[in-house]
Amino acid sequence: MQYQGVLTKMQTEIGTPIQYYLVFESDFIHMNQLLNKTLHIKFIGYQCLACGKNKKIYRQGYCYDDFYNQPQVGDWVMRPELSTAHLGVEDRDLDYEKRAQLQPHIVYLANSSNVKVGVTRKSQVPTRWIDQGAHEAIEIVETPNRYLAGITEVALKAHVADKTNWRKMLKNEIEDADLITYRDRLQEFIPDEVKEYYISSNKETTLDFPVFQYPGKLKSLNLEKTPEYTGVLKGIKGQYLIFEDDTVFNIRNNEGYKVTFAMS
Repeated sequence: MQYQGVLTKMQTEIGTPIQYYLVFESDFIHMNQLLNKTLHIKFIGYQCLACGKNKKIYRQGYCYDDFYNQPQVGDWVMRPELSTAHLGVEDRDLDYEKRAQLQPHIVYLANSSNVKVGVTRKSQVPTRWIDQGAHEAIEIVETPNRYLAGITEVALKAHVADKTNWRKMLKNEIEDADLITYRDRLQEFIPDEVKEYYISSNKETTLDFPVFQYPGKLKSLNLEKTPEYTGVLKGIKGQYLIFEDDTVFNIRNNEGYKVTFAMS
């Protein structure tokens, strides 16, 4: 059986284990059903997620021009503290930015390789944690907009990491941590204007990933250098496919790449 389409991040469904779906324009693949099966991936071109043209992907699924003009990849996305919609100030498209920024946001702790602090829209819980490959996570504050969440993250990352070690995450080299204790210890560092949004009564969320075999020495699949690859799928964690030969393929990093998927 063969499928063809443009890669976008896998859709997920909470469960034991988490369910993964690769969605194309006219079809989708339930990736969990492909575990322990041979998968053939072939790179056939680009398709920018904005303009739809066969232009080399620059970052996050967009060609160079669209990366620098589309509102969904403005600087405030990666750096929430730069959000300005609450002031009525436009970055690229104020209507879009109001919809995205002026909604409840969560500052959280997630443990995927080590404990890190992050920000996400409330509507993206627990999707964001799944995408990061976190086996456990806990909310710290719920703010009414992205800016307040952003300045909280900036304040807290002086005391806890804000990056995931993706290699350790994929190898399942996990730091043993009590997230409730972490959260309570960080409370004093929350900015004064955000203290009223602190969440003190919630519990940890635990996540179970469909992995039969964790890799040893990682080999990242780069479709431009290796346009065709065949391997046995042994696991899915975060947005990575993990293969029997220790090859790992980051679907999220290959958004906008047009591929064929064949399985046997």
